Amino acid sequence: MSTNRLAKRASRLTPSPIREILSVASRPGMISFAGGLPDADTFPEVESLSFEKSDLQYGPSEGEPYLREHVANEIQGRGWQINADQVLILSGSQQGIDLVAKLIVDEGTKVAVESPTYLAALQVFKLFGADYVPYDIETVASAVSKESPTLLYAIPTFQNPSSSVYTTAQRQQLAQSCERGNTILFEDDPYRDLSYQECDKQAVCSFMEKGSWIYQSTFSKTVAPGLRLGYLVCSADLYPQLLMLKQAADLHSSRVSQRIVQNILSDEQAGLRLARLQTLYKAKRDSFDACLTTYFDDLATWELPAGGLFFWLQLKTTTPINTRLLLSAAVESGVTFMPGEAFYADGREAANCFRLNFSSTKEEDFEKGLSTLASIFKSGIAMQNPTVA
Repeated sequence: MSTNRLAKRASRLTPSPIREILSVASRPGMISFAGGLPDADTFPEVESLSFEKSDLQYGPSEGEPYLREHVANEIQGRGWQINADQVLILSGSQQGIDLVAKLIVDEGTKVAVESPTYLAALQVFKLFGADYVPYDIETVASAVSKESPTLLYAIPTFQNPSSSVYTTAQRQQLAQSCERGNTILFEDDPYRDLSYQECDKQAVCSFMEKGSWIYQSTFSKTVAPGLRLGYLVCSADLYPQLLMLKQAADLHSSRVSQRIVQNILSDEQAGLRLARLQTLYKAKRDSFDACLTTYFDDLATWELPAGGLFFWLQLKTTTPINTRLLLSAAVESGVTFMPGEAFYADGREAANCFRLNFSSTKEEDFEKGLSTLASIFKSGIAMQNPTVA
């Protein structure tokens, strides 16, 4: 087909860097620190994934009433008064990003995004023609005041890729900035339950006393990503339009997946299961940090993540190094990682940065993978920056 018969936005389509790397990561013997995959050992036993024959029929676009009620009750338990009528069940939280972009983003729409931020969100917003307004939490108030973005996308808790966590004051400031600027706040919160130490996790949207907002999360990180199930809640003015977009997209999310997730979440052992998950990932985080200290202490700096699935590293070189240029050498040596470039609305800011995932790789492979990666980085730095020993 001639490309001049396609929609104009088709010219803005870009392949997902993480999906491309994950296709390589599935090769036998490959040690992958690239994707945000959960540990497969945490998935529920197949025998426990029960559902009913009626779940094979078409269902409501909003989602099953029992699961919407469960989500509402859980959120209410955090001190945030929302109801089930505000809950929309999604086919994974990635669908939420797509629906919000369809509703709000036209070509030239100003969208404020953290710098860095989730690469797949950047991919979707770009497709619809977003004009990016990069910010960090220290500059968000001035960015909103000066640029007047229509939409602000944020991951305040265990941010992807940086794993940073907003303080209570920063959360309140963000909510107030969006209210004053008449900016729609879109809060993505996929890692909230993967918490390994005390920190503030209160939803920023819960501080919104006026204005429009969307809050979303997922069951992919705590149950299983293959079920493709997430949810969003939003201010009353946005719900009808998002529901209609959901209907147009896929009619409804899988009823089988919804039943399975509900059975797992309502089981009397659900709390214990989540606690075991947190304990497992905390141990892997600490083991990964120890290996990083051994092999990367002289190469990079990083913060110990309080939750989530990632370490975000900054090389210590005086001359910027584009870590994407080291990826092919890493793959040839049997290791993958995620270069920093793709996490920035403007990739030029990504010099010296890269993301490592610790959840999906077995602990016994940490040392081999990180020692190999460190050798590659040392060689790459020496080639690109000869003054560095």
